[in-house]
Amino acid sequence: MAKSKYVYICNQCGYESSKWNGKCPSCNAWNSFEEDISQTTTSSGKSSQSAPDLSEQILELEQIGIESDVRYDTGIGELNRVLGGGLVKGSLVLLGGEPGIGKSTILLQICQFLGKEHSVLYISGEESARQIKLRAKRLGVDTENLYILTSTDAEAIAETISSCTPDIAIVDSIQTVSISRISSSPGSITQVRECTNLFMHTAKNLEIPVIIVGHVNKDGAIAGPKVMEHIVDAVLYFEGERHQSYRLLRAVKNRFGSTNEIGVFEMLDKGLQEVANPSQMLLDGRPLNVSGTCVACVMEGTRPILAEVQALASKTSYSAPRRMVTGFDFNRLNIIIAVLEKRLGIYMGSLDVYLNIVGGFRLDEPAGDLPVAMALYSGIMDKQIDEGLIAFGEIGLGGEIRSVSHIEQRIKEAERMGFTTCIIPKQSANSINPTKYNINIIPASTLKQAFSVIK
Repeated sequence: MAKSKYVYICNQCGYESSKWNGKCPSCNAWNSFEEDISQTTTSSGKSSQSAPDLSEQILELEQIGIESDVRYDTGIGELNRVLGGGLVKGSLVLLGGEPGIGKSTILLQICQFLGKEHSVLYISGEESARQIKLRAKRLGVDTENLYILTSTDAEAIAETISSCTPDIAIVDSIQTVSISRISSSPGSITQVRECTNLFMHTAKNLEIPVIIVGHVNKDGAIAGPKVMEHIVDAVLYFEGERHQSYRLLRAVKNRFGSTNEIGVFEMLDKGLQEVANPSQMLLDGRPLNVSGTCVACVMEGTRPILAEVQALASKTSYSAPRRMVTGFDFNRLNIIIAVLEKRLGIYMGSLDVYLNIVGGFRLDEPAGDLPVAMALYSGIMDKQIDEGLIAFGEIGLGGEIRSVSHIEQRIKEAERMGFTTCIIPKQSANSINPTKYNINIIPASTLKQAFSVIK
């Protein structure tokens, strides 16, 4: 007979074990096992029924047709950019982020635009219909094609979607719904995995795009098994601080588009508003005639974004100097400091170093090395960098400046934002024509050449 027993499941890969382990033997993740109740099947032999023959369902690639209208326009350009052009028909999208970051807000906002031509079913397991109505009224959502359902039964929700066949379905959130025949509680690894599988089959069979909201744990990852992110077609993350007005929407997985694009939003009283010019937003309020600041240009997909790098060096009062970083890789900063000490003789062993990327933005690209080094040099030497100067390039351990990609897009963005001087790697300068830009381009092969521009 079938019986229930306690098992331990790895929340990273879904590996099941009868006892708790500190390290998962499948994916080698530490402290990833969580207790759950699993339904074991009967210990019978092989099935008496043979598997059906699916040879008649095999299709040639040329036989598969693609409809012209395979994407839904969400009405928000930044969201369309992250999705790869819009919401794909029959896709399953997972939207995650910190509490209060704006997940439910942006979903209600796209309902207003989608409701003009499509029917939208909004299923909530957290809020009552009255609470959703109050939030919709605050956001100005009054479309007639938006339908609200409050339920936590995943099988009933899937059946309702099948019978009503809306054009778009939204489930808020996956951690609150459950399947009654599974004895574990809502939000457990088994429930989240099985409910996601159920909604995936519903979306694929009915060709209805389904958006599900996922809560995050204390580590910032979406709560539940890692296999859930493998099931869905796209995984979107809202980033940003709750106490700051700007939000970044990033795709960490997208089967129908690039994962390098980001969307920038600003949280206002009436919801999220897209920021069409992120560079202007990040450079707004930039201090003038102050040492220790430099502007960097990084590529987020096909979009160049300018961000301000601030560095501060002060005499330490501790036995070991402090190194504090916001928005930049800590280990990368230590490498740049070591290069400055070894190759240029700038000793920082008695200095506390603080580095900040303004606006909550994060520099993950090697092109941010040079502006970080220039901000450090400017702060230590107390020399001001001209407000019209921008720099980008990768720093090698020998003190050389190495080439970066998308050099033309970076220069054009700097020119559009009104910068007058641009320091670029000398290798990258060989692939462009400096005369076609209205900006002074200075190629540099070493850090000494780049620092010589700072007077």
